[in-house]
Amino acid sequence: MSAEASAASAAPPAPLSRPILAGIVTALVGFTSSFAVVLTGLSAVGASAAQAASGLLAASLTMGLACIVLAWRYRMPITVAWSTPGAALLAATGTTAGAIEGGWPAAVGAFLVTAALILLTALWPALGGFIARIPASIAQAMLAGVLLPLCLAPITGIVENPWGVVPVVVTWLIVARLAPRWAVPVAFLAAAVVVAVELVRQGTAIDPGILLPRVELTAPTFTVGAIVGLALPLFIVTMASQNVPGVAIMRSFGYEVPWRPAMLVTGLGTAIGAPAGGHAINLAAISAALAASPDADPDPKRRWVAGVSTGASYLVLGAASAAFAALVLLAPAAVIPAVAGLALFAAFGSAVQQAIDDPGERLPAVVTFLVAASGISVLGVSAAFWALVAGLVVRTVLHSARR
Repeated sequence: MSAEASAASAAPPAPLSRPILAGIVTALVGFTSSFAVVLTGLSAVGASAAQAASGLLAASLTMGLACIVLAWRYRMPITVAWSTPGAALLAATGTTAGAIEGGWPAAVGAFLVTAALILLTALWPALGGFIARIPASIAQAMLAGVLLPLCLAPITGIVENPWGVVPVVVTWLIVARLAPRWAVPVAFLAAAVVVAVELVRQGTAIDPGILLPRVELTAPTFTVGAIVGLALPLFIVTMASQNVPGVAIMRSFGYEVPWRPAMLVTGLGTAIGAPAGGHAINLAAISAALAASPDADPDPKRRWVAGVSTGASYLVLGAASAAFAALVLLAPAAVIPAVAGLALFAAFGSAVQQAIDDPGERLPAVVTFLVAASGISVLGVSAAFWALVAGLVVRTVLHSARR
């Protein structure tokens, strides 16, 4: 018996409300910290406001159900989230003119291909092994390059709309000092206040109809550019930045996530949500610790309740997804991009650190980063794919020269 389990058995059981509350906090932090990134990404690859709101709803419902299924079935605090790095990839890809061949229907097709690849990872372990062989420095450098333009939004926003963005940034900084976990959610609340003040100032009336959640189904199309330039990078960043770290974080708390069932559930969830605009769901990484740590419950055997609570909370938040999307739609210029950029600061810093940590891998990582950040589109294929190609080519040449 582990020391943690021994201590838990010796102490009186904590009230069941504790893991339930931990799950609610996990969902609130995960949702409010990154929903703006998801909406930005979906809009960037061609989704209308209604389609982006539908995508947010689809992702919320599928990851909520996935949390409940996995946590209940395996009695572990397994939590599922949407792919925030994947949403950032969509945003970076879509802002490049001509990057998405076929528009929104092709993006939906790319989401389905991503789902198929996740399912294939569960059924064919060799595919997971292939992803694992991509050097972490290259994968993280690609992610950092994708995130860079989005992380600049708070800075450019201060110049574009100082009265709207400065209060959000100052709020984020103060809360980051006092309660880092809540910095982005509270910054979002500050943004909501900015939006409300602007609506009152302009006397804008809100149509209640836009607050009701609706599913907007899109028939997928499949294009080479979208599959190569969007689906493959989306799959890689989802696996390398979410699923693999998610397993490692759970293992650090003594839980061995069942890999194949987890990939089957998240792959099916992605496939079900794709026609409604959901881009990808995966194992939670950073937010996984909120439900799996001793703070959720001293007894490791009872923390699975936090996983179920997280899923139920995501279902509730999904019901309010249209209201969150409406807030983004009504926001003054630069305010929501600033919130999205602040939400990605930590991910950007982590990606940069991992990309350049090994001096021997630094030059290929720098090349990967620069190509990804350039936003180039060649033959209808986005920069993220070419960044991987460039980084791997440079790495191969340099390493072969050293032999």
